[in-house]
Amino acid sequence: MPPTRAALTAAAALAWAVFAGPALALDRPAVGHVKTVKGEATVSTDGQVVSARPGTPLHAGSVLSTRGASSMGVVFGDNTLMSFGPNTVLTVDEYLYEPGAGKLRLGTRIGKGTLNYVSGAIARLQPDAVTVKTPSGTIGVRGTQFLLKVEED
Repeated sequence: MPPTRAALTAAAALAWAVFAGPALALDRPAVGHVKTVKGEATVSTDGQVVSARPGTPLHAGSVLSTRGASSMGVVFGDNTLMSFGPNTVLTVDEYLYEPGAGKLRLGTRIGKGTLNYVSGAIARLQPDAVTVKTPSGTIGVRGTQFLLKVEED
């Protein structure tokens, strides 16, 4: 007996929800990408964890992690550069780069590890739009380069 139209429709809907649902969660523009990786690093977005490789996209909400003696470098759409040393965890809380509309924002949070930061266009155009939160305070970036180390408790 061939499947009914209702059964086929239900099967198609289930397949779409299972396979397309997770992809749609990331169906938004990337805000940057992984440039370099040495060792073991991951990018977690919307609950999906992937091994970081050059070209891996970054989104607002992505959590970037390195393990052991690993390192990773990323570049954002405004050419902000960030490099992470061993055992680092950084979250991209916010990213908005629409210079024509005056909408600029880069907010990150580092829980542990090391960060080498080089300002991009957002910090040059609107310095108060960039922040890096740490467990002990918030750094306001005013168009510069800095190195930060956050010790584990």
